[in-house]
Amino acid sequence: MSTKEPSKNTLKTVWRSFASSSVWRWFQKAIILIIFSLVANHLAASDNFLDSATYRFPTVGFLFTIVFFIVVGIIAELNFKFYKKKYFSKKVEIATIIRFMASTLGYFTIIYIPVNIILEIVLDGEIQFYYTLIGLVISLLICFILIGLLYAKDLHNLYKVSIKDAEIIIDSGAKVTKLTYENIACFYSANKIVYTVQNNGTTINTDFTLNELEETINDQLFFRANRQIIIHKDTVDLIEKIENGKLRIQLKSFIKNDAISEINISRYKRKAFMDWFQ
Repeated sequence: MSTKEPSKNTLKTVWRSFASSSVWRWFQKAIILIIFSLVANHLAASDNFLDSATYRFPTVGFLFTIVFFIVVGIIAELNFKFYKKKYFSKKVEIATIIRFMASTLGYFTIIYIPVNIILEIVLDGEIQFYYTLIGLVISLLICFILIGLLYAKDLHNLYKVSIKDAEIIIDSGAKVTKLTYENIACFYSANKIVYTVQNNGTTINTDFTLNELEETINDQLFFRANRQIIIHKDTVDLIEKIENGKLRIQLKSFIKNDAISEINISRYKRKAFMDWFQ
């Protein structure tokens, strides 16, 4: 009795499933951590250089660095989960990434200083603030590079999702429609009903309010032009300066609704709109 070998499609499916799993994510991070530890320890002293005649594998330093990086990884992961839930799930931008990095390094500093002082007292009997400061600066630099390597892919994926692949479910009573941000031209309100206009010109009524949508959707792509409409950046066709510092926005031709084909931006929102659009 013969047994069938797994097909290539089956193997590809299994591999894609594994590659998208949290196990693979942690495996990648572990590989980065190990490689980073090996490189750091082999560069730390001349005896550790591979071409040295007195080469010896830096076992103690390697194990200490692994423990050190695990502590940093735990701090970074907990902070990343917080930022992902509160900020990154909606929008990924440079300012938020900088705050994430700064807060992670800040938490590490709070732990590093007292632990280092205690170790100095136990091992040397005195506190050497200069070496503590130098060690902290070097450690922060290493942590910055390591955290950047560990979370670059996660941040890139979150950015793609928030900008391109994010979806919103439109409940219009008897019908539920799932739309990606790319397929939405704008949301507008008329007669106390909020409508979604798709890129193909189709209009769907929703059970949202514009305030609810403004809090939910990605504000790198969408802008609340006034009390009646939220527009997608790619929908803007023409920007015209008009009286009293206002702007007139003309939307692309596939939007046939005369009520929203042209939108006025007040002078109070003009700068915010131009910053967003540019």
